[in-house]
Amino acid sequence: METDHILTPARAQLPLGFIPAGSTNILAHSLYGIPHVVTATLHIIMGHIQPVDVCTFSTRGKLLRFGFTAMFGFGGRTLALAEKHRWMSPNQRRDFAVIKALAKLKPENCTISFLPANSSQDVLEKQVQGPPKSDSSDQWQMIQGQFFNVSIMAIPCLCSAAPAGLAPNTRLNNGSMALIIARNTTRPEFIKHLKRYASVKNQFSFPFVETYTVEEVKVHPRNNPNGHNQEEGGPHETASESSFPWNVDGDLMEVATEVHVRLHPRLINLYGGNLEEVNDSNVTCNCL
Repeated sequence: METDHILTPARAQLPLGFIPAGSTNILAHSLYGIPHVVTATLHIIMGHIQPVDVCTFSTRGKLLRFGFTAMFGFGGRTLALAEKHRWMSPNQRRDFAVIKALAKLKPENCTISFLPANSSQDVLEKQVQGPPKSDSSDQWQMIQGQFFNVSIMAIPCLCSAAPAGLAPNTRLNNGSMALIIARNTTRPEFIKHLKRYASVKNQFSFPFVETYTVEEVKVHPRNNPNGHNQEEGGPHETASESSFPWNVDGDLMEVATEVHVRLHPRLINLYGGNLEEVNDSNVTCNCL
């Protein structure tokens, strides 16, 4: 099926409720302001309904999944390491994976194409018109180079390690995604950037960090998953070794080629509230 035909899903009419019960609760945290079972239950009982933007992920015209957030590079490789140690507790697994990923830190050589969000267009108008046709737009921008991490966020992504959110400048239903790029830099500088998420300081005020407000993103890796050019390939690669790990809503997604992420404004109704302000909280990460 062609990408332009599969990426126009119908808007869900029935609202869904989420109860935070696992180790990855960014959606529930962003909806309720806190990953708390009673708070989530009260929102559902009181009927607080919130339309939420949703992303579709596809490759070579094939729909892979729906989601709200994605990380490629450091975020994806950290999750891939954590998944290999499921016998650990969630906190131990996370800390171990972060430390090991930082020890093996290498940039990803890739090309990133994106369609900037039209700030002059109303969100409801975007919802009616649907996503723009990729083949008819001449507004695409492209950046190329080596990147430690690429984040694509349709929601603020509040979590214990980032009280203000991994993407604090986006909202649940503002009709755009946050594209956050961390270019190649020194390991100490990249760690400083990561530690800023748990503080009140601006985590984006580094010269190697770039942020964009977008509607679509295409990430095309130019090296193979082991760090070599794709043309060089190896004869004994396994399926996992020949794919790049992506962290999509805390789930591991492995893809060997370009991934196309497209936003669908207010596609689904969820129980919760639109949190414009989040109270500061003292959260520390033991692994950094």
